Amino acid sequence: MHGGGSTGTAAAKHANRLRWALALTGTYMIAEVVGALVTGSLALLADAAHMLTDVGGLALALLAIRFATREATPQLTYGYLRTEVLSALTNAVVLLLLTVYILYEAYQRFLAPPEILSGPMLIVAAIGLVVNLISMRLLAGGSSESLNVKGAYLEVLGDMLGSVGVIFAALIIMWTGWRLADPIMGAGIGLFIVPRTWTLLKQVTHILMEGTPPNIDLALLERKLMDIPGVTAVQDMHVWTVTSGFDAMSCHLVVADISKARDALQNARRVMKDNFGIDHVTIQVEDDVLRAEEAVLHV
Repeated sequence: MHGGGSTGTAAAKHANRLRWALALTGTYMIAEVVGALVTGSLALLADAAHMLTDVGGLALALLAIRFATREATPQLTYGYLRTEVLSALTNAVVLLLLTVYILYEAYQRFLAPPEILSGPMLIVAAIGLVVNLISMRLLAGGSSESLNVKGAYLEVLGDMLGSVGVIFAALIIMWTGWRLADPIMGAGIGLFIVPRTWTLLKQVTHILMEGTPPNIDLALLERKLMDIPGVTAVQDMHVWTVTSGFDAMSCHLVVADISKARDALQNARRVMKDNFGIDHVTIQVEDDVLRAEEAVLHV
């Protein structure tokens, strides 16, 4: 095992920002749910539902950071680092399911538009816009470093745009009395977040499938290893992401002279660290004889 858990994950660096965003979002979510029930607005209810997923997502992100610090065990040799990825997966799935519900409710309201209290709806949405802008500011710094923080940031982004949409819907209803503006805006809020959520879901799935990190050029990596003096072949190479900011690599290096294995291994580690930012590497060094023996074992 390569040691225990880690407090240095990409998400862990932004734990305090996540806590502040959770406090702001959780407090306002309660007010927005009440406002949605009082005004009868689907747009406001959709925004409140996104707020609910924000609270869940932020709480899961903080929980993932806590689990990531736990030591590795013989059963979980990477510890709980993947908890962050599972948390982001949960966020994406919940948001997609929520969108289905909002679209169904919008359809029902197209058939029978209810009465909407546009004044209170406008006030609640305006407060929500301010809260979302503050939360976005808190999370923006970590959204490019951590899938978990990115998931939370995307949810808050959706809420911010949702708040803007609710404000427009409230103004339309207030000025024209056109109540269909509410379900139209509610459906729009639900649909807006789908492409971004789908992208997050694909990224998470790629990690769980142990796909090559998008920032790694596998062909270039192989060429760099082949440029090491004495290396004649690179075999069984794999590069994958354990969690955000933590990539790993394994391969077999075939060398012409096995007595030079130490030098080849040191050079390979240096290449991985300096050129690709990967310091968690597992490299087996072998010559042609050992490689042939291994090929027989695989038959």
